[in-house]
Amino acid sequence: MATKYIKKGMSEHASKETDSKVRAIVEDILGDIEARGDAAVRELSERFDKWSPESFRLTPEQVEDIVSRLSQQTIDDLKFAQAQVRNFAQVQRAALQDVEVETLPGVVLGHKNIPANSVGCYVPGGRYPMVASAHMSIVTAKVAGVKRIIACTPPINGEIPAATVAAMYFGGADEIYVLGGVQAVAVMALGTESIAPVDMLIGPGNMYVAEAKRQLYGRVGIDLFAGPTEVLVIADHTADAEICATDLLGQAEHGPTSPAILLTTDEQLAHDTIAEVGRQLEVLPTADIASISWQDYGEVIVVDTVDELVAEADRIASEHVEVLTQDPRYFLDHMTNYGALFLGPETNVAYGDKVIGTNHTLPTKKAGRYTGGLWVGKFIKTCTYQQITEEASVMIGEYGSRLCELEGFLGHKEQCDLRVRRYSNR
Repeated sequence: MATKYIKKGMSEHASKETDSKVRAIVEDILGDIEARGDAAVRELSERFDKWSPESFRLTPEQVEDIVSRLSQQTIDDLKFAQAQVRNFAQVQRAALQDVEVETLPGVVLGHKNIPANSVGCYVPGGRYPMVASAHMSIVTAKVAGVKRIIACTPPINGEIPAATVAAMYFGGADEIYVLGGVQAVAVMALGTESIAPVDMLIGPGNMYVAEAKRQLYGRVGIDLFAGPTEVLVIADHTADAEICATDLLGQAEHGPTSPAILLTTDEQLAHDTIAEVGRQLEVLPTADIASISWQDYGEVIVVDTVDELVAEADRIASEHVEVLTQDPRYFLDHMTNYGALFLGPETNVAYGDKVIGTNHTLPTKKAGRYTGGLWVGKFIKTCTYQQITEEASVMIGEYGSRLCELEGFLGHKEQCDLRVRRYSNR
């Protein structure tokens, strides 16, 4: 494959050094919260967010007051977006069926799809209040049938983010907390004197939140090991530089470590897109962030053929993949490693992030090689069961006895032999 890098991003070694520093900071915070509970949470909230209300949990009256301050247009827009997420999630839920089958005479096997009992949903704040993350996590958990849904979001400049709280409320959160960062994730996973722990953690966040979820995984389930958001734009001679540049910068503005990659068969488009990125950065209001991300993590790669586009895209395994080519569905048919595909110039990552109905919590850092994104199935445990007759127990037991002895599991063998002895003469 003739692969040509017109622009290359930061080395993997430099990125790993940052990861190790974050890991140590998060480990200390989690240990402090586990040891001191609510007191540690309050101190951390004061230190990082300058936020120490009487209670981090909002009362129903507070929520109603916050929602009442929003314009009707904002409320309608939130409800529209949630309706799209809910509609698609309901279709996905309907695709998950319980099964029961008689595999041999008297042998009944099956599985049940059982929702997790409780989940904690983190909705990021900071520079960008990620209102849409409330739809993606809370609404989807609700459709899955989760009984207890708690949600945390940080204050923004000492203020409660009204639109985010409204989205949590409309989505169906049972408990809403204004609490951010590692301390929010830790509280939901570990519990304190005032907050009961959950079974799963859901939602994106900055590198510290992502690392906290990684360290807490095992004690609780998580949706994904999520890193900084990523975009790959696949383009050929039919694409134009303005769309390519706009869609690359649309993800680069998320944060200073967000990879944005153009992969193309058209070298002229590669150079035109780099020039267009430079032009747009002169007027983009979020250029202070996007320019750093593009400088350090932006890449432009040129290959010769469509098949090489597919192979290179699968190697990159990006979170978001936009396909701006003559035949976008070719990539749907042939690509295997990605978080979500956006086929054709008419759609884009922003639609998926905010409103169209597919989930925006997606695999990063090449995790698209082995997992998809958040969906109702992530909240559901597919649990098997078996029930058999006495006659079938004798037949299965004879096979089982020999197979257990083959492995040296003599206690297992006796489980089988006991049934054979007990039910043989009935």
